[in-house]
Formats: sequence, C-alpha cells, structure tokens
Amino acid sequence: MSKIKPSKGAPYARILGVGGYRPTRVVPNEVILETIDSSDEWIRSRSGIQTRHWANDEETVAAMSIEASGKAIADAGISAEQIGGVIVSTVSHFKQTPAVATEIADKLGTDKAAAFDISAGCAGFGYGLTLAKGMIVEGSAEYVLVIGVERLSDLTDLEDRATAFLFGDGAGAVVVGPSAEPAIGPTVWGSEGDKSETIKQTVAWDEYDSTKDKFPAITQEGQAVFRWAVFEMAKVAQQALDAAGISPSDLDVFIPHQANERIIDSMVKTLKLPEHVTVARDVRTTGNTSAASIPLAMERLLATGEAKSGDTALVIGFGAGLVYAATVVTLP
Repeated sequence: MSKIKPSKGAPYARILGVGGYRPTRVVPNEVILETIDSSDEWIRSRSGIQTRHWANDEETVAAMSIEASGKAIADAGISAEQIGGVIVSTVSHFKQTPAVATEIADKLGTDKAAAFDISAGCAGFGYGLTLAKGMIVEGSAEYVLVIGVERLSDLTDLEDRATAFLFGDGAGAVVVGPSAEPAIGPTVWGSEGDKSETIKQTVAWDEYDSTKDKFPAITQEGQAVFRWAVFEMAKVAQQALDAAGISPSDLDVFIPHQANERIIDSMVKTLKLPEHVTVARDVRTTGNTSAASIPLAMERLLATGEAKSGDTALVIGFGAGLVYAATVVTLP
C-alpha cells in the first residue's frame, strides 16, 4: 500500500484571463513583394494575409511575453506573486539554455515559480494549456501562466516565395486557475513524426556556417501541409468536441491556429459549423505567429466583442513535427 498522500488540487481548471502583444511595426504585403515575385492579390487569395507585425530590436521574445503576461494577469484579477508556474511555448528563443520562461517569471515578480519552455511549434499553446490544467488539478500550482510567443521574422527567408509572406511576431498569454466546474475539456493531441520533413528549419544550428549558408529559416511543403491540416485536423477537432461531450451546434466560437485562411474555411466547412459560431480570422492582420496565434486571436475576439466571457470555444493548433492539440474551453 502506497504511503504517498493524495494531491490536493482543484477539481477542475479554467482560463481566468488573457493578454496579447503585437509589435508596433505593421508590415503590409507590399513590403514582402520587394523580395519575391508575387502580388498582393496572390498572397491574399492563398493565405488571407494582408498585414503582419514584425518586432524591433527591443521587442524580444521575453519583452513581448512580459507585456502580454501583464495584461493576462490583470485580466485574471490576481497578482504575479500568486503564479506558481510559467510555461512558454516558442521556437524562436535562440538560447538553448536557460529557458526564457525563467527570465519572464523573475521579471514579472513571481515568487520563484516553476518555469520552463516547450517546443511544440504551432500546437505549443495547446500543449502548454494541457500541462497547466494538470498542474492545477494535481495541486502543484494554484495559478499557471501559459505563454505562446514568436519572433518568426528572425526565421523567415524573404526570398522564399512559398513562406516569405506567412510569418509574423507577437505574444499571447493566459492565466489558468482553479474552477468548480469543467472549463477546459480533454485534450486530443499527438504527433506524426513521419511527416516531420514537411515543415522544418532549413539548416540545423550545429551545421550552420555563416560563411556559406543563409541564416536558418523555416521552410515547408505547402501543398502537403495544406492537405494534412484540412483533412486530418478536422478529424482531430471533431474528436475534441466528442471528448468534451458537445456538438458543433453547442459551440459559440472556433479558434483554430491562424496559419492560413483557406485552411480555416475548409475546417469550418468540414466540421459543418453553424452560422452562429464566431470564427477567428486574426491571420488577416497578424499573419502566422505559430504558438502565439491562438491566444492572440482569443484576446482580439474578446477585445472586439466578437466573443464574450463564458462562451464555449473550440481551439486547435497544428504544425511542425507534425504535432497537434485540440480542446474545448470556456472563455474568460
């Protein structure tokens, strides 16, 4: 018989607050067209993207995260000292160690919160949310900060016609805390490593030679990624609805990873979402911000009134790996 005492966590967890930060520089498609042979109409028709935000030297991964986190903490109505965990999802923090989460936790003023980074690409926010939920229910933290942040402009090849227009920078954060009722559903997540070559870094850091190589960038096989996202991720989204015990008609909001508006439209059609469901389309003005895209889209929907507190939302992220994560949440 085990002598270990049972955990004394909350019965459930919920998102209590959300915050976002978009860099001050807005980059229209015309700037992208200076380095690739394309057109504004082509970019919009293929992706829906009109503008994106690019960070300046001061808008670091840590700085953007701190700005977004401060808003999320204020929105949750708690203090930084109450945060027991800081989880940061990013692929664009270039120091292997220490984790940028530790710097963020310190500068926010947490009381020695557990802090770590995860690398799960565009599904990273969903991964972090699931880990935060587990920490709260298990009892190792009362409040957990989950951050998705990217400076993908640092990893963009502006001469690559397939990807130059896709990526943007920004940070989104949520505070996850205790709940008396279910407010974050079961997560449907996984990976398909046999397809990992479809989205990848062009040159590994240990192979990069600055005298002959372009700085490492993100590249992808566009059609293969599109087909996978449209056909396979709609199935995952439906599995998340089933796991939560709801149907598409029960949804108020759909917040998919903001990769491409054509993918979003296809998923809406495949899932047969009713007209009343609000669909996030932040990709139009923010671009693909990978791990930051879902919390940024969530923050904008709430700020504009397109979504409201208490709404039931389906969130799904998918990307490099290939990895994915989907769940149903109650909006803060």
